[in-house]
Amino acid sequence: MDRLVDETESSVSVGVRQLCCLEGGNARSFERGRENLKCLAHIDCGRELFRQIVESEGRAVLNVSAQEQLELDWSASQCRTQSPDGQEVSRMYVSADGVLVPTITQAEKDRRRTTVRRKRRAMKPGQRRSLRRLSRVKTGSDQRYKQVYVTCFYDQSHDHRLVGVTRQKVAGLGRLLKREAARVRLRGADERIGIVDGAVCLKANLDALPLEWVLLDFYHNSEHVGQAALNTGASRQWLDQTLHVLRHEGYEPFFQRLLDWRAPLRGIKRKAADGLIQYVAARREMIRYEQCDARGLDVGSGPMESMCGATTDRIKGHGRRWDLDNAQAMMALEALYQSTGLWDRYWSNAFAHKN
Repeated sequence: MDRLVDETESSVSVGVRQLCCLEGGNARSFERGRENLKCLAHIDCGRELFRQIVESEGRAVLNVSAQEQLELDWSASQCRTQSPDGQEVSRMYVSADGVLVPTITQAEKDRRRTTVRRKRRAMKPGQRRSLRRLSRVKTGSDQRYKQVYVTCFYDQSHDHRLVGVTRQKVAGLGRLLKREAARVRLRGADERIGIVDGAVCLKANLDALPLEWVLLDFYHNSEHVGQAALNTGASRQWLDQTLHVLRHEGYEPFFQRLLDWRAPLRGIKRKAADGLIQYVAARREMIRYEQCDARGLDVGSGPMESMCGATTDRIKGHGRRWDLDNAQAMMALEALYQSTGLWDRYWSNAFAHKN
């Protein structure tokens, strides 16, 4: 017991870690977050220590989630809503999307390292001895932007939500979706609907879940129709009528309207029309908007788009570059905050979490 007390007193307390994560996630930089912490809580923390606390806590969140140590206090069967026929059903939506985060490339790291060494060589020997040796650094990225996947499970009223992130590739996204589906007990919902933006890899991973339908987000679909109309010089009236047919009359009337529109086109305009027709035909089973109206289902992935913005708000911005694991850690903290009930549950047990 004495050893445990000594370790606790010599480490950063849970309360300070929580405050650091709140300010580090909300501020525009770690320096500003550190200043806010000092102003609000009178806790003076070095900038580097502040950054290390926030990023290590994000990694702890990822670790706890991967080991399924953080239980939800709600499940899919409790996400009740009333259908248009007056019956009460449990309903859960599932969505996923990829976001690009700015990363530090190996070339940028090499340039920074060269600049530091040049400055050191210009110093006097006495000044140089007072400096610490340069530590080893992580390997930089091979591209300036890398993709991170975000997942979201939510109910009809948006009162219950579970958000996850992973920097792993498509296979990692599949594992995350399956793990999160088990956490919310997805099979317990009466209605289980997937909504994605039409990317083939996203649909393939959602198809592996016990979902009734995987819908093509109406707004992404309408953007493709609108771009094709612009490229072919179609009138605004034609576009409005086509989108109305798409939304309320079903796939067959919509597809026939596209074929009639394509027939008189030639050259580049016909090529643009062919591109839209091929896109729509490949996603035929995902276009069920008129059936959604009858069951009171959403046809847009607005909550998913919102989570993509929320989880990357701290990551993106002028001059910001990250190691990919640190970017994922910061996104994991925001995902934890956006997930219903998990922020408080995590910190109430944070003493047992290993960073």
